[in-house]
This record gives sequence, C-alpha cells and structure tokens, in this order.
Amino acid sequence: MVKMSGGVEWALHCCVVLTSVAEPVPAARLAELHEVSPTYLAKQLQALARAGLVFSVQGKSGGYMLSRPPAEITLLDVVEAIDGPEPAFVCTEIRQRGPVATPAEYCTTPCPISRAMDAAESARRASLSSVTIADLAEQVEISSGEGTLNGVAAWLGTGDA
Repeated sequence: MVKMSGGVEWALHCCVVLTSVAEPVPAARLAELHEVSPTYLAKQLQALARAGLVFSVQGKSGGYMLSRPPAEITLLDVVEAIDGPEPAFVCTEIRQRGPVATPAEYCTTPCPISRAMDAAESARRASLSSVTIADLAEQVEISSGEGTLNGVAAWLGTGDA
C-alpha cells in the first residue's frame, strides 16, 4: 500500500472544517484547532490553493475558504494537491535487466506485474474520486454528533474553546 503523507490528513480535515464557515479562516486558527504547527499547516493550505481547492483572502479578516462547493472536491483532488499526481508504482522494466534479461522484442506490452499495479492504481484513484469533501462533512456529523461542524465554526469565529 502506498503511504500518503501526513499533510493529506491535515488538508482533508481543513477542507471539512471549511465547509462549516461563511467567512475566511486564518491558517493560524486552523492550526490551533488541529494542534499542529502553523508553518506546517500553512504549507498544506498553500498546496491546496495552488491546486485551486481553496483560496486565500488577504487583510485583517483574511484567511482560507473553499474555492468551490464541497461536493465538487474529491479526496483524489486533495491527495494530488498535497502528494502530487504520480502513481504509487512506476515500472522500471526490471525484466530487461540481469544475466537472464528478457529481450526487448518480447517486451512490447507491460509485464504482468506492471499491469497488476496499474489496475490497483486505477482502483485507488476511482475510490478516492468517489468520495467528496461534502461526503466527509456529512459523515463527521453522523459519527461525531449533529452540530459538530457548527460547534467548530463557532469556535473558529469566536476564539472560544
């Protein structure tokens, strides 16, 4: 299994939290909410902004907002924003190396290992594409209790714990 960076988790949490607010949320406030380094979280938010998933508002009441409706942002969008679009497996044609290498003329199609890994990558991408930030926000409300995100939004807005 491919290991995703920790930044993916933080970015997903931030995206879910941003579904609950109508005003920009400063990166420092999101970092405080999640008890993570503001510098580290700012890096993840900048990656989300470069990918067009969030935008930043400058000024005294600035911060981050989702760039589009949460139902239009998939887990794959966030994963690729943070970790990049590269597949987990890249075939290097090992079968053409070593003392009993397969001759190039027999290597006109991907090897069985490469085909299997490509199929797994396709399944991973399809699964990540099938879940949206809106889906996650709905599940947070179900698993953590109705009103959870409203409580988070209130905390973000007032600074009260």
